[in-house]
Amino acid sequence: MEFKGSNLIKLLLLTQYLTVLCVSQDFDFFYLVQQWPGSYCDTENSCCYPSTGKPAANFGLHGLWPNYKDGSYPSNCDPNNPFDASQVSDLTSELQSDWPTLACPSNDGINFWTHEWDKHGTCSESNLNQHDYFQAALKLKQQTNLLKALQSAGINPDGGSYSLENIKGAIKDAIGFTPYIECNVDTQRNSQLYQVYLCVDTSGSNLIECPVFPRGRCGSDIEFPTF
Repeated sequence: MEFKGSNLIKLLLLTQYLTVLCVSQDFDFFYLVQQWPGSYCDTENSCCYPSTGKPAANFGLHGLWPNYKDGSYPSNCDPNNPFDASQVSDLTSELQSDWPTLACPSNDGINFWTHEWDKHGTCSESNLNQHDYFQAALKLKQQTNLLKALQSAGINPDGGSYSLENIKGAIKDAIGFTPYIECNVDTQRNSQLYQVYLCVDTSGSNLIECPVFPRGRCGSDIEFPTF
């Protein structure tokens, strides 16, 4: 079959649309990723507080990321559905407190949320629209309450060093699911608690055991810096 001119262009556009549609509907689970602001800031690159002021000394959301069981993930699934701040206007206060940006230069967080929706959120839009996506992440953060889980086990953000196994155990004991811990290094190259990954089903509502963990390693003992 031979395609010419506008018919070929239409076919290519349809193929592109169907590819985006299929990708956006096809994922196996979410990673719920929360970061410790003290570890984000205690690096050679440092950080900038958002224009709304210094965030609370608590874990902040990094993202809710669709993933595949083989460890790969879809991204940027629908360029025709960009982030629209008006769709989450009723969540702005919660986003500023629970999903704050620490990127430089100081800003209001819109760029951070835009990136997270455009790269990750669009790949779950068959299940969650923009408002539901951000609301789901905020609810999961409140449900997990990582800082409380750690402090209840005597693990405090005091600059001290703690066993990686004790950190994972404290979170699992409190939440009921095994976390993945991501570390980064401070200005003295010491390994520190940076991000905590938990897994969520495709509805964005229920925690599950992770089918696969990200790659990477921490030391057996890691610092939990102040903020």
